[in-house]
Amino acid sequence: MPKKLLVLVPAFVLAVAVTTAHAQEKVWKHGILEAKSDAGFIAMVDKGGFAAKRGLKVEILQIKAGATLMKALISGEIDSVDMGAAESIVAGVRGTGVKIVGCTWPGVPQVVLAKAEINTLADLKGKTVAISSPGSLPDLLFRGMLDAANVPFADVKLATQGADLDRYKSLVAGITDAAVVSNEFEALMPPNVKVLAKGGSAVPQFIRLCVATSSKVLAERRDDLVKFVAAEMDAYKYAATHRDETVKVAHEMTNAKPDDKRAEFIADQAIREKQIDPTLAIPADRIDWMQQLFVKAGVIPKALPTSTLIDASVRNDAAKLAGR
Repeated sequence: MPKKLLVLVPAFVLAVAVTTAHAQEKVWKHGILEAKSDAGFIAMVDKGGFAAKRGLKVEILQIKAGATLMKALISGEIDSVDMGAAESIVAGVRGTGVKIVGCTWPGVPQVVLAKAEINTLADLKGKTVAISSPGSLPDLLFRGMLDAANVPFADVKLATQGADLDRYKSLVAGITDAAVVSNEFEALMPPNVKVLAKGGSAVPQFIRLCVATSSKVLAERRDDLVKFVAAEMDAYKYAATHRDETVKVAHEMTNAKPDDKRAEFIADQAIREKQIDPTLAIPADRIDWMQQLFVKAGVIPKALPTSTLIDASVRNDAAKLAGR
């Protein structure tokens, strides 16, 4: 064998080995909102090694605002998101190609906290309420809660505050009169703050979190998407039956102090009230209801057939892969 060929053979073998290693460890970029005390459920797909078991290396990207997270998905910077179903529905109606492929947290843990002297949603007339950015889950959920209580949305002043902690702090400091936040803050609230309304009971048809993707990913990486959704099913099933491990992941993700009870509070409630769904079923009837709400609120011009906003086939294939 010529000497030159002898030199080329090892290089070729090395190139094949590197290519094979990359093929076995595919990177999947998954976006979530800034981690809080429910992160044990949301990040378990990565932290519990469930995506790795499906041959995917997951990069979880935390973004503070829902609008920014959705833009990252639409632009192709990330492959999927686990965020408000409301935002995904609105984006889909606007023709962005965003589709829901499974719902991880159909129950709504968000609450409206308010100053102790405020007794009803109607009492918020003329008051300032902290939400996230316009069009975000807190904004759209609050619209639904006011609609259910027959309170005109225009009667309330809104303060844009990015993260749940920011909104909670603005309320406690007296900067705002109420705030739409995760229920985890019930474990911390001082005597001068009360739970004014609970999203889960005020608007039970409202969906909290769903996994959504883009038409580009569906066209180019559908097999990986099916594997990721199957990994999410495995992760949520595990989290629902391993409470301590779930709380531990939440503490690691949020750098919580040992005596911080918020992760335990939200985990116990999520499991007890069956707010999460390890099967990632897509409740089409509730998506349709949300569309009608958004039309009434002037958020979208008209409702579309729900079938155009979801891709149930991905979830069905993932269920088969996960042995559901």
